[in-house]
Amino acid sequence: MVKPTKPQRLPGGRVTRVAPLVGLAGRTAGEMVVASLRNRRRGQRDNQWDGVEFHTRNAERYAERLGRSRGVLMKAGQILSVVMPESAVSSEYRGIYQAAFAKLQDDAPPMPVEIAIDTITAELGRSPAELFAEFDEHPLAAASIGQVYTARMPDGRRVVIKVQYPGVEEAIRADLKNTELLSTFLQLLFTMMPDVTSVDVRAMAHEISERIGEEIDYRIEATNQREFADAFRGHPFVHIPEVLPELTTRRVLTMEFVDGLRYAKAVTAEQELRDRWGEAIYRFTAASMRSLRLVNTDPHPGNYLFHPDGSVTFLDFGCVKRFTEEQARVLIGLLQRVVDQDAEGLYQWSIESGFLNPVDPPTPADLLGWWSASYQYLLAPQPFTFTPEYLTATMRNRLSSTGPYNQVLRKLSSPGEYTMASRMDIGVTAVLTGLRATGDWNAIRNEWYHDEPPTTEYGELEAAFWARWR
Repeated sequence: MVKPTKPQRLPGGRVTRVAPLVGLAGRTAGEMVVASLRNRRRGQRDNQWDGVEFHTRNAERYAERLGRSRGVLMKAGQILSVVMPESAVSSEYRGIYQAAFAKLQDDAPPMPVEIAIDTITAELGRSPAELFAEFDEHPLAAASIGQVYTARMPDGRRVVIKVQYPGVEEAIRADLKNTELLSTFLQLLFTMMPDVTSVDVRAMAHEISERIGEEIDYRIEATNQREFADAFRGHPFVHIPEVLPELTTRRVLTMEFVDGLRYAKAVTAEQELRDRWGEAIYRFTAASMRSLRLVNTDPHPGNYLFHPDGSVTFLDFGCVKRFTEEQARVLIGLLQRVVDQDAEGLYQWSIESGFLNPVDPPTPADLLGWWSASYQYLLAPQPFTFTPEYLTATMRNRLSSTGPYNQVLRKLSSPGEYTMASRMDIGVTAVLTGLRATGDWNAIRNEWYHDEPPTTEYGELEAAFWARWR
């Protein structure tokens, strides 16, 4: 085991070379992004929205500035890449914004390997040459706050090492100290996009800030991942990589290496295999909430590895929401009343749980219509296939201020603590849509909440696994 060492400073010259990734000169990077967006908004006040060219420039500008910030606002932009572009922009231009923000997931500039080696040495007390039998100096991936390398342990095990960019923690903590920064950013960004629905930006900012604050400490991510790994160890179609705690610190996270298909390849596989992968993802998400009261709220496509036997490996547990028993009860109760098509029951439940303002609420029928539009995959005839058309209609019904339920939207009051649950819900729907997964989703749900017998092979395997787990 590596003995703990005092934090060491990286050589000044190397930090200078990586500084453009962080940008902490003068005011924080986040404040600079907000200032530039505010100036841009003032310049646009009297201009018209002039079509594809305008939106392309706007989207690229936002993504570039967020990527350069390397702080809270970049992480917020990643969250928006999953949630908001589907809802905040009219369908004609939605793809432009989605493509631009999606770049924040994968297009982080590479960190010089010397910086990574210095960080590993400072954090673990020994250099990669001393710790590993082999260390590949070519990064496997570059993410928002760190870079991923592969290595081989002296005993032959292959591992991956996530190394945090120097200065990222300081940049994010500086942004988090400014309590108005994220709220201002969200408000400015939304007002610069047409067709945006009204949102409680303060509640959204608070929830996003909490999750981002946890992501910058890899020890928290390691704890989350180990909790999931302990619960799903030996699962027939869900795999969580094992963490090596002796090689994990605040800025370095080491775990077992897993090989598998990336999402871009998985979506081209045969339909039967894509259906199995889709069912595995769906069951994992529900089981996490039901059995652990934990939800991985970062379900973007890069966080999955797909295997030929139909199993899925789940990656990246830096953004995990822990629900209380009461919060889980509220969410499960809402969905049950939607599935039961109980308009009056849903109305009362929504008021009691804070989702409606009783002063000026929508009618029970309109409220049920809005919720039902979001869960057609449970209400429609089964088996049901997730399609791009379904996703587009769902997002427009659910969140667009010009959609068929815009009057309901204006009267909703979603509590801030459920912001990340919405992100998870929309993200999983998007992933299943990319796979065009088909299944009897309502029957699967009935297994969990009504103790009905399994209807699929995976259901039987899962039931046997959780019976042993309990």
